[in-house]
Amino acid sequence: MTLRGKLRCVGETHTGKVREHNEDTIAFDGDIGLLVLADGMGGYNAGEVASGIAVKIIVSLVREQVEREDLTILDKETGLSRPSIILRDAIQRANKIIYQTARTQDQYQGMGTTVVAALFFDNKASIAHVGDSRLYRVRNEKLEQVTMDHSLLQELVDRGFYSPEEAQRAANKNYVTRALGVEPGVEVEIQEVAAQKGDVYTLCSDGLSDMVEDDDINLTISTFGANLDTVAKQLIQLANDNGGRDNVSVVMAQVLEAFPARTKMFDKILGWFG
Repeated sequence: MTLRGKLRCVGETHTGKVREHNEDTIAFDGDIGLLVLADGMGGYNAGEVASGIAVKIIVSLVREQVEREDLTILDKETGLSRPSIILRDAIQRANKIIYQTARTQDQYQGMGTTVVAALFFDNKASIAHVGDSRLYRVRNEKLEQVTMDHSLLQELVDRGFYSPEEAQRAANKNYVTRALGVEPGVEVEIQEVAAQKGDVYTLCSDGLSDMVEDDDINLTISTFGANLDTVAKQLIQLANDNGGRDNVSVVMAQVLEAFPARTKMFDKILGWFG
């Protein structure tokens, strides 16, 4: 499977204005339609190690599975597509490795990371996340937050203690209720959304969502959307202009063309004329 020419992908990461080093890690592979972003936490350099392990494992496992499996199969138990299962399993594997590393090496004790990832296939995006790193989608100049944070603040919003507007101004936004590396197992939230030509998907660490209002994210994407590199750089700049209190990272994909899956029978028929 290749999505070459179907997606335009970019990524940017920055230490910010306050932190001494960058604990975010990003990666993208437009050919297989994979975007990954992890925001690490822990002692000195440990967050950087956790996010680095997460992204490396996820990219490696997803690439390996995508290249050798039939992605058109549905999982009968969950109803999820094969890409969603691959993404979920890769994240759970990364969790195990981070957890084991933290337990066996004293300098990495207590490390963990959030993660958000997207895998595009058959005019859909499989989206997986753990923690408060987010995925937004802009369609027809309208921004939608696709993922909901695994955080104490989001739980308070869900229970009616805060409105979304009050939550945006709340002081303690960063207490996550779910992360990779904290427990031997982790629950990965998975969803599948339809992808259309013109859609812009933005994965970001909380260094962006805490510093830049959703309306300003939307305006930036709508204004500079013709050049995705400029959008990514502008979003980083906005976060830093607003204080840059954390590392800030974005990974973005714009759908250039539809990418329906080809069945094996279709490939077989094509072979007859090859």
